[in-house]
Amino acid sequence: MIRMSHTICFSLFALAGCVVGPDYTRPAQIGSEALDSGKFLRAQDTAAATPVSRWWEGLGDPILSGLVETGLEQAPAIEAAAARIRRTRLGIASARASMLPAISGSGTYIYADLPNQSFGAGSGATEFVTLGFDTQWEVDLWGGKARDFERASADAGAAEAQLADVQVSLSAEIARTYVTLRAREASERLLDGRRFRELQLLSIASRRLEGGTGSAQQVAQVRQRLGSTDAELATVKAEIIVLRDGLAVLTGEAPGSFDRLPVTKVPLPPTEVAVGNPAAMLARRPDVLAAERRLAASIARIGVAKARRFPAVSLLGLIGIGGSSIGDVFDTSQLSAIAAPRLTWNFLDFGRTAAAVQGAEAAREEALADYRASVLAALQDAEASLARFGVARIALARAGDSLLQGQEILRLERLRGEAGTISNGQVIEAESREIDTHLAEINDRARLTLAYVTLAKSLGLGWQINAATGQ
Repeated sequence: MIRMSHTICFSLFALAGCVVGPDYTRPAQIGSEALDSGKFLRAQDTAAATPVSRWWEGLGDPILSGLVETGLEQAPAIEAAAARIRRTRLGIASARASMLPAISGSGTYIYADLPNQSFGAGSGATEFVTLGFDTQWEVDLWGGKARDFERASADAGAAEAQLADVQVSLSAEIARTYVTLRAREASERLLDGRRFRELQLLSIASRRLEGGTGSAQQVAQVRQRLGSTDAELATVKAEIIVLRDGLAVLTGEAPGSFDRLPVTKVPLPPTEVAVGNPAAMLARRPDVLAAERRLAASIARIGVAKARRFPAVSLLGLIGIGGSSIGDVFDTSQLSAIAAPRLTWNFLDFGRTAAAVQGAEAAREEALADYRASVLAALQDAEASLARFGVARIALARAGDSLLQGQEILRLERLRGEAGTISNGQVIEAESREIDTHLAEINDRARLTLAYVTLAKSLGLGWQINAATGQ
């Protein structure tokens, strides 16, 4: 039996505390001027309070809330991202296990019939039977395995952030599709009303032409308007089908599942929207979080590459019972044990390790640049979304005023028609113009809600990793 001295063991464990490669520190604040100077825009009717993560509930539409919840539970994109998290977490377990000894059991039976004096033995058959355990452990002298564990943990964090990003994008896309669908449904009803009135105008123009009081030009003009409305109506009907099918797919359902979805009005955002502050926004944005974790993983990989420059020491331990007969495996006096250290050092690799280190360092610079780009894009995205949201509020307010004015004009025209001071055709024309004003108001209403959806996405709202992964 070979014994390793306590001094050698102690030295190896002491060396195992060494960790090569740079330690990770979070990068310096990027975009600090925007964070500190108060240039982060504040749109009309927004507040600096902490925003609500489940922002879609602020639209007050139970159907939409249910669709978003369904999508976040069963959409294929969510399932794929959650599976990616489970895979990276298994990578953490594997990296942790690689730092520990590997123990295995073994049983051996050898039968040999050797010539005389072979290997110093006499003639005849020889048998050898043994049962035992062996262990192998590569001592983490330079911290390569520790750095690999850091890398695996950072990769898992990036996968979690990617799931959060999928949740943010999916909830926004479901809401965007839903709001557009409601706007198209409202437009369809209004276009049906305008088509009905244009048919009335066509009938009036045709009768006047037949009676000699009208012209063919008037009939042609009404027919042209009717044809334009028919084309617009056909487009809207097709878009409704596409949007309903798209909504079904986004929520993990088959196309056609929402053909009988109840029709409701276009939802509006709350009167006051909380946006928080830019620093908190950057902490929430999952794309920024994912970029930061990828940066951490790239730095850990430098340590993994640098550790390969140095010698590696592995320990092999064997313990077993055996002898020349099967009965010896039960004889404790036949116990044997071996401990064997092994040193390997690939000191002449013609620059391969150096190239790997330089490649890891270049990857770190790339990851840092990607992180900076993510932060700057997040700031710009939030600024632009806030600005568009404020403009959309103003546009809807003006569209509402125009609609009220159009309704008042229609009321007065109907009074004139009842008094006989204008023709029935002129009243119908006024009704058609009021429908056009209503169509414009519906479009501005949808644009405001879509701007709210975009704002929520730009603020990094709508994710909850634990609920999605069951962790």
